[in-house]
Amino acid sequence: MKFDFGEVLTRSWQIIWKHRILWVFGILASFARGGGGGNSGGSNNSDYSQDIPFQTDPRIQQFMRFIAENWWVLVIAILIIFLISMLFYSLGIMGRIGLIQGVAKVEKGAEILTFAELWSESMPYFWRIFGINFLIGLVIFIIIIPFILLGILTAGIGFACLLPLICILIPVGWIVSIILEQAQPAIILENLSMLDGFKRGLEIVKSNVLTFFVLALIVLIGAGIISFIIIMPIFLTIIPLILGAETLKQSLTPAYITLACCTLYFPILLFLNGILTAYIQSVWTITFLRLTQPTDNVPIIAEANA
Repeated sequence: MKFDFGEVLTRSWQIIWKHRILWVFGILASFARGGGGGNSGGSNNSDYSQDIPFQTDPRIQQFMRFIAENWWVLVIAILIIFLISMLFYSLGIMGRIGLIQGVAKVEKGAEILTFAELWSESMPYFWRIFGINFLIGLVIFIIIIPFILLGILTAGIGFACLLPLICILIPVGWIVSIILEQAQPAIILENLSMLDGFKRGLEIVKSNVLTFFVLALIVLIGAGIISFIIIMPIFLTIIPLILGAETLKQSLTPAYITLACCTLYFPILLFLNGILTAYIQSVWTITFLRLTQPTDNVPIIAEANA
């Protein structure tokens, strides 16, 4: 069967542009997207470290002593952060389900979408979508952790030895993510269990390997370019701070300015990223519909089990 990439990409944009309530679910869905980062640094030069204001600030030292004497505060803080993270991730799952439901309803002929309706219709599928994402994430975590530990214990030599295996795992992870993108609509629109949904997604991908390869490249490259454009203002704010890092020895004002700029831009970043997430999820959902119901392109939304 010939797959019309242009029609799917165009139709996806038409749907999220006409039904802007899907942007809200896109913002929510972005909470469940994997990502994060951090950095650390150190120096053996004690004189240099003593020149940095926030390392010798009495208030910082007093805070560190307080934490050392009241370690339970740190434990509670970590627990609260974990609970908040799970809350946002759960909202992300609901956003993802709402997007799939919304796109399917529009393809079925719905003219109006409401937040309350999509939210209530998404709730019965929460644990299945949460479960399949959690289990796949857990498997990936279990696979990656030994590599990280080996690399740390061997001072990085283990990473070099495992490089060929890592190069294999990257495309495997990519394939699994594509299967997941088809398994989720299968679970929701065909009312399947987690296992049956994953099997259904695997079946669809296996039957249309070339189609998904091309589509995944389009989504990956296109989303990468757009994401780079969206995040560019953050880079433009941080780069001058990095280049002028030496000035932090005298004053932290540049850091405060950078933090303020990033804080002001964050709502815009969240909004734009939500639209992008809504569009990408719409593309994968319509792809599922086109490949599973090529005759009339009308999805059947199954009722969830009570």
